[in-house]
Amino acid sequence: MFCYQCEQTAGGTGCTKVGVCGKNEDIASLQDTLLFGLKGIAAYAHHARELGAKDDQVDAFAHDALFFTLTNVNFNLNRHIEMVLKCGAMNLRAMEMLDKAHLARFGSPVPVKVFTGTKAGAGILVTGHDLLDLEELLKQTEGSGINIYTHGEMLPAHSYPALNKYPHLVGNYGTAWQNQRKEFAAFSGPILVTTNCVMPPLENCSYQERIFTRSVTGVQADDARHLTERDFSAVISAAKSLPPLAEVSGDYMLPTGHHHSVILSLADKIVAAVKAGKIRRFFLVGGCDGAKPGRNYYTELAQQIPKDCIILTVACGKFRFNHLEFGDIDGIPRLLDLGQCNNAYSGIQVALALAEVFKCGVNELPLSMILSWYEQKAVAILLTLLHLGVKDIRIGPTPPAFLTANVFKVLQDNFNLKLITTPAEDLKAILG
Repeated sequence: MFCYQCEQTAGGTGCTKVGVCGKNEDIASLQDTLLFGLKGIAAYAHHARELGAKDDQVDAFAHDALFFTLTNVNFNLNRHIEMVLKCGAMNLRAMEMLDKAHLARFGSPVPVKVFTGTKAGAGILVTGHDLLDLEELLKQTEGSGINIYTHGEMLPAHSYPALNKYPHLVGNYGTAWQNQRKEFAAFSGPILVTTNCVMPPLENCSYQERIFTRSVTGVQADDARHLTERDFSAVISAAKSLPPLAEVSGDYMLPTGHHHSVILSLADKIVAAVKAGKIRRFFLVGGCDGAKPGRNYYTELAQQIPKDCIILTVACGKFRFNHLEFGDIDGIPRLLDLGQCNNAYSGIQVALALAEVFKCGVNELPLSMILSWYEQKAVAILLTLLHLGVKDIRIGPTPPAFLTANVFKVLQDNFNLKLITTPAEDLKAILG
């Protein structure tokens, strides 16, 4: 661990400060948590700013929190916990800001089922989160004969009217970010990376020269393939010169587009189904995926959730099970994809609306949250849920490495935060 006070390795020679140097590991843990949360907020705020939206409170908090973390010599545990929870509050504002910016630019999402094969001919694959990059690429390739495919967290783009209107946005190729090296190697066209949810290409891999990066994306690419502006002529030229894709029928269609506005339009139907005993419980299963063994838990859990329950999902964790058929309850799909990781905001809005309808608190709803975590945006979302007082969340497959045993115990004692066990054991505990 790095000591922000001494600017040396924690506990190393010359490291004299108390707190971040391991003499108070709990403070160091909370400082790391705050920094990871700030990185998550920064990611959402960056996308919002690109769309012309900003929030002065979010910007001011980022400044104050960095100053607090990097210069604070008053190592008060409770004060650090307060700052971490305030980070959750500011992330809620950031997600709301980005949600409104997306709706204003691209329209309200509409549920769709997305083709997963490939069409014969030239194609470009777009991965990451930036919908504005995708929109501009669609404009620049219109009428060119080049097909555009989404990958990973770009899947929900198909549900936005301003993007779906382009007929050459033909489908989604591949799954979550951790499978990129295999999936990108099998895609013959250029690949546009719009954010940092990307695996650095291995040296001399088959697709290394087909990667183009945009804006702040940190994967190494030469100057010709790192695009600081939304001029995609180099990507388009590569698509025309590279071998065309073959015609491949998709094995399944992927559902997406269940923004909270869509779900809340079904509120009366959902409430009636709950009161009639047709819907027993809601499960929010999703989050940030990864390659570590144990994440098959989420596939098995989704398969074992009883058929009288609704599954909400969000972020790239959905690729563990969104290819499966779950059916419906009185016409309500059992699997509802809220969208990208920032659309965790939709899950929060659904929970708050249902709590109002049923005249109870969120923690009294027939709702269970079972989340996978991996990186800073997942940390920011968890902090938002804790800020809202949401309890009984299960996370996995392991606790964040930067949380000490004492800090994790504080979260357990105050929010009943739990680690996942097995699908059967967790479902038994939840359903009683």
